[in-house]
Amino acid sequence: MSYFEFIAKYGDRILSGTLVSMMLTILAAILAIAIAVAAGLMRMSPNPLVRGIATLYIEIFRGTSLLVQLYWIFFVLPLFGITLEKFTAGFVAVGMNLGAYGSEVVRGAILSVPRGQWEAALALNMSPAKRMQRVILPQALLIMLPPWGNLLIELLKGTALVALIAVADLTFQAKQINATTYLSAQSFGTALTVYYIVARFIITPSMRWLEGNMKRKMGRA
Repeated sequence: MSYFEFIAKYGDRILSGTLVSMMLTILAAILAIAIAVAAGLMRMSPNPLVRGIATLYIEIFRGTSLLVQLYWIFFVLPLFGITLEKFTAGFVAVGMNLGAYGSEVVRGAILSVPRGQWEAALALNMSPAKRMQRVILPQALLIMLPPWGNLLIELLKGTALVALIAVADLTFQAKQINATTYLSAQSFGTALTVYYIVARFIITPSMRWLEGNMKRKMGRA
């Protein structure tokens, strides 16, 4: 079977799996960003309990395998009365894992804002919340965008693991097609190409556009 015949026959399944992977990526990214900002700020809290909770979360999710976390959320949590549908378990596991890594990016970016900016905001008698919201975070966001681009690509690749709990994403579809046709090069070659296209031509340009847009806004401010 030629590659064009392969695409003609299985293209709809590849497209369906790609759309599922994209949806997983978007939902996991939203969750990861929300967790990263919250955990990053908590790590900077003067309250030792708040700081300790964030540190414990980060150490657990950075120090253990994403695959084990996925299995724990999908197979073990039901034993405690918490049952998540497989699609939900998939993006929650990926989002929580990348959120732990992203929290350190957030914290590092905040600490990288020049000390003079903190002092200027303090001199204007801003409250801590307003100081963070109006002065520190906008500048920190510009610092954290490049590493977040890399994290989002890692997040996209991490979604492939949800195939192991039978979520019909791109990897799952490629495995199913290969299992019935034994066309490994076509099945997994197509999946590899799709992941590369999404990472190289969607995520990377989007992050560069966002970074450029932020720089222009900061320049006008």
